[in-house]
Amino acid sequence: MSDPFQNVDAAGEEFIAAFADSMDARQSDPQMESIVATYLSKLRFAEGSVTVEVGAGAGAVTRRIAAHAEPERVMAFEPSSGFVKVARDRAKQYANITFEVADGTALPLDDNSVCNLILHTVLTHVVDPAPLLKEARRVLKADGNLVVCDADFSKASLSNSPNDPLNACARAFVDEFVTDPHIVAKMRSLMIAADFEVTEFDVQSRTIADNDQMLPWVEETAKRMFDRGEIGQELFSGLVAEYKRRAIAGTLYGYQVFATAIAKPA
Repeated sequence: MSDPFQNVDAAGEEFIAAFADSMDARQSDPQMESIVATYLSKLRFAEGSVTVEVGAGAGAVTRRIAAHAEPERVMAFEPSSGFVKVARDRAKQYANITFEVADGTALPLDDNSVCNLILHTVLTHVVDPAPLLKEARRVLKADGNLVVCDADFSKASLSNSPNDPLNACARAFVDEFVTDPHIVAKMRSLMIAADFEVTEFDVQSRTIADNDQMLPWVEETAKRMFDRGEIGQELFSGLVAEYKRRAIAGTLYGYQVFATAIAKPA
């Protein structure tokens, strides 16, 4: 199945609204806040600096960058006009952010003009990361920093037991909503091939035990199965209800791994 994040606007307004909310919910999780805060703490936001986020989605991470970098400029680029519209609406209080529709392989920026460039959960959704990293290398200053933060979807799980139906939904989500679930294993070699020197590489586990932050993995995949006629309404509703039951009962266990690499132009 084609990853809908490769062409978000084609996926429709309902998809955009649902995942804009989902991204906000995910980023509000203390574990995700810690991951972003950690890599932002290692960057310099000197007076007059420009920080760029590529593939900004609806701006959940962009707003964290802007709050950390304030008053310095943050420029966010996203190929989906639908996401950009939502992002602008949700970031009205941040005077130092701009959101523009642009492909990350052809940024409207001069060579050697950017101090920091961030790719947060982007490379898992592209067929070929090399052009994105090449463009990042072009626009970054010689002393600039590239941050790549992404999920190792190959390790993601909702399993409580063998043949767990919720874990079947998790695997289906990876199959249908992720282009390369193994990107974390390739991250450093891709950055080196793009003429970067990787200075830091960190991996953090994330667990979901009592909230709805992996519920879209069940809802969206079960809905697709239902729409294709693979399951009936009863099973669709039952899978969603089971996720919520486990969250209340204290038996929900979702597991993800996030990796962050920081690099400089070689």
